[in-house]
Amino acid sequence: MNSFLQRSFSGLIYVILFIGSVLYSEESFVTLTAIFGLICIREFSKLINSKGYVSYFVFISLIVYFVLMDEGIERALPLLFLALSGSIHVLFYLFSKKMQIPKNTILKEDISIRYLVLSSGFLMFLPFSGGSYQPYIIVYLLLLIWTNDSFAYLVGKNFGKHKLYESVSPKKTIEGFIGGVVFTMITGVAISYYSDLFPLIHWIILSLFVAILGTIGDLIESKFKRQARVKDSGNIMPGHGGLLDRLDSLLFVAPFVYLYIYYII
Repeated sequence: MNSFLQRSFSGLIYVILFIGSVLYSEESFVTLTAIFGLICIREFSKLINSKGYVSYFVFISLIVYFVLMDEGIERALPLLFLALSGSIHVLFYLFSKKMQIPKNTILKEDISIRYLVLSSGFLMFLPFSGGSYQPYIIVYLLLLIWTNDSFAYLVGKNFGKHKLYESVSPKKTIEGFIGGVVFTMITGVAISYYSDLFPLIHWIILSLFVAILGTIGDLIESKFKRQARVKDSGNIMPGHGGLLDRLDSLLFVAPFVYLYIYYII
């Protein structure tokens, strides 16, 4: 019971901080995202046994770049290509039996920057368009991710029989994955009726992005932890582990959602 209460309390604090910062002001959102990004970089650097100095510098430079930009942050196409190349890199890492955590310092910094640092940056950029702040983009994205996580767990626990990727995450099941996808799409449809941000078809597509790519993001971090031989990325959240354990899906999804919103819709 104590463990359950501890997990519930730390989870509640995390949700209040995140949603509260998003809705309060753009400054509070940027500040919290910057802090979360730095913590995640620290945790990931420990996973891959790296000092992470270059990663910290690049992330701080991204923050400065963002603050100094007056308009058109969505035009940061070269950075987006780098972020997506990092996503593709770790996707190969996930499904390759031979690829291991890099031993070379330069390669460690490279994967940290393209996979994690730039994704953290695009999470920060996501609710800004043409100089205006759209906080509900983040709120709805969080709702979709939490729906996917919750129903994948509930369906998998009660009906799961077939393992999704047992060598990386033994508890995930195909049934749970399908349940997460279905309920995330239902949530996306519900959002479309209460939001005028995007038409229904785009919310359905974004829901698929979140459910599929969010699961992949979680599996990727699980593989890094398995190869680093640790259970959690950190211990900042009692009962949950590290902050990266909570944000892995969101960070992996962020560049793809950014690409879709600002370059496809």
